[in-house]
Amino acid sequence: MRLEHSSWAQVKAYFEQEDTVIVPLGSVENHGSHMGLGTDFLIPDHLVDRVSRKIEVLSTPTMPYGMADHHIEFPGTLTIGHDGLYLVMSRIADQLYDYGARHIVFLNGHGGNTPVLNRVGVNMARRGCLCAIIDWWSLAGKINPAWKGGHAGAEETSAMLAINPDWVHMEYAMPFEPKDLSDELKFAGANDVFCDGVAVTVPRPVAQYSDAGWFGNDDIRDASVQWGEEMLEGVSDFIASFIEKFRRAACPRVE
Repeated sequence: MRLEHSSWAQVKAYFEQEDTVIVPLGSVENHGSHMGLGTDFLIPDHLVDRVSRKIEVLSTPTMPYGMADHHIEFPGTLTIGHDGLYLVMSRIADQLYDYGARHIVFLNGHGGNTPVLNRVGVNMARRGCLCAIIDWWSLAGKINPAWKGGHAGAEETSAMLAINPDWVHMEYAMPFEPKDLSDELKFAGANDVFCDGVAVTVPRPVAQYSDAGWFGNDDIRDASVQWGEEMLEGVSDFIASFIEKFRRAACPRVE
């Protein structure tokens, strides 16, 4: 049940019977030279439709903007930062609470959003409302290790091929050639570098360790529609099952 397709009367009736809402969100940011900038919100938006075919649940419009400050060297990236995202998501959560929501599922498509969602979730728990955060790409790798991927690698590319191949532009694809921090500190993934075999975090803009804008061990040349379809269906099955259990969980007592 999409909130944007429903009247206020239908939403009122829903909250008289249910208290669970999916809030999908993502980002508008670099996804390599081969994928659309909207990848991180387009995938959660698609997953909501799949989940809604399996269970009855209300979902809000997908929030396209997120915390993508580390991608701004790549043209087209649009970020509202930590503070902007917190203001928006906390306000949305507060309004849903006022209407009757007590179980909120943030269906997230971008890692930069996760710390903000954790902050919102803790605040809502103090009001007696449970929030779950599902980072779909991370969940996919836990369900099936073969689906695990990096940023804009074969995992996300496969998802987008299954959703709409017109939004994947392999003719512009560039190879990922990681930039080490030094001869002694080698690239270890995203912000991490290896020191004596141990990963240490050194925050940097993505452009400082990947000219292509994508990174990971999942080579984009291995992406396929079949991978994407199986993964999206597997992830949506899990989300639907989780929501059914989550909506039965008792909310925190507020004194």
